[in-house]
Amino acid sequence: MGQVNALAPNDPPADDRSDAPGPPPGPGEGDPIAAFHALRTPEGAGLLAELRSYDPSRELATATRLRRSHPAPLVSAALGQARLRQRAVAKFGAEDAHRMFFTPNGVEQATRTSVATHRARRFAAGGVRSLADLCCGIGGDAIALAREGVSVLAVDRDPLTAEVARANAAALGLDGLIEVRCADVADIDTSPYDAVFVDPARRGGRGRIFDPEAYSPPLSWATGAALAAPRAALKIAPGIPHEAIPAQAEAEWISDGGDVKEAVLWFGEGFAAGSFRATVLPAGAGLWAAAPLPAPPVGPVGRYLYEPDGAVIRAHLVADLVARCDGRLIDGTIAYITGDERYESPYTSGYEITDQLPFNMKKLKALLRERKVGVLTVKKRGSAVEPEELRRRMKLQGPNSATVFLTRVAGAPTMLIGHPLAGPA
Repeated sequence: MGQVNALAPNDPPADDRSDAPGPPPGPGEGDPIAAFHALRTPEGAGLLAELRSYDPSRELATATRLRRSHPAPLVSAALGQARLRQRAVAKFGAEDAHRMFFTPNGVEQATRTSVATHRARRFAAGGVRSLADLCCGIGGDAIALAREGVSVLAVDRDPLTAEVARANAAALGLDGLIEVRCADVADIDTSPYDAVFVDPARRGGRGRIFDPEAYSPPLSWATGAALAAPRAALKIAPGIPHEAIPAQAEAEWISDGGDVKEAVLWFGEGFAAGSFRATVLPAGAGLWAAAPLPAPPVGPVGRYLYEPDGAVIRAHLVADLVARCDGRLIDGTIAYITGDERYESPYTSGYEITDQLPFNMKKLKALLRERKVGVLTVKKRGSAVEPEELRRRMKLQGPNSATVFLTRVAGAPTMLIGHPLAGPA
């Protein structure tokens, strides 16, 4: 909006405006660091404890009630922190999340505890006892490392983020192992440490950053810092092109609960340069290959269909799975594996296929009506059809359930119908 110089019609005349100062600012008003410090006072801690299980749908009523006995800025800061803690439960668990402090970016970018613990254990198993955590954010990785007995220097250039990381170390009783420093990571001497971990910022003002050289700091700088250390790890986006991975790195893709969470480049002693690894959590299973296998065979759909975990696909290890299960791909460009024998693996989700049809909505609708399918799971690879649109058009009714795969078989649009495998064979 442009600047308006005239008084709006409902504005009071200038003569009626008082030049007397307003009420003094509340704790932290206008200063995010002071506002954060106010949350750590006894009054702020009491507010946060009271808001632990508050209902966000009643936030206005809650804020009105609390402002009767607390400064409005402190109430606003506490409500904001309570919302962040509720979001953080999915990553950190309720016990830690409601003791920790967060910023909006910190919740968004922090590593979830299961993944950070996996990485910390890899460092600890390699003999790492001290580590420089560069771009530490709110301290999620530093916390996991300290819990494995590693002494951590945690560095972030943002003053508020560094304050939050320091508070989190204290809140969890780990400040004896975690030193937090507000500084530019380029100014840190990492030579006294056994290892380095770098987690560059991969979000900017316009959202996710896909060019590794646009990370902050850039991947090239982070790689240089890693190569200068005895051991190192760089956290990167899972979608990084394989050709952008340095030859000196072991590349690991990590999924948790079926969702790919991140990729990590490992450098130095104890890590296999040039290799690729897929790690599946919470099982902790790891599929590893020093070099990609030749293209796997392609053949007809068998009794069973296997959907590889996303980490396996990102690591380009589908061919290794095909060889392990003595199977084949249903199409040379689609990551669905089929076989005639049942195969149990933490790296796949398995299905028994009952029907194979050329892509035809009317035939699918008739089959689902005949089977009395009321609950339909839709999976797709190589198809432009949207699952919600397909479900809407099927007009499902009945007590039974099914899974339909919209895909290609030997290049032809195909529908495969089946159900998940239940329990061991």
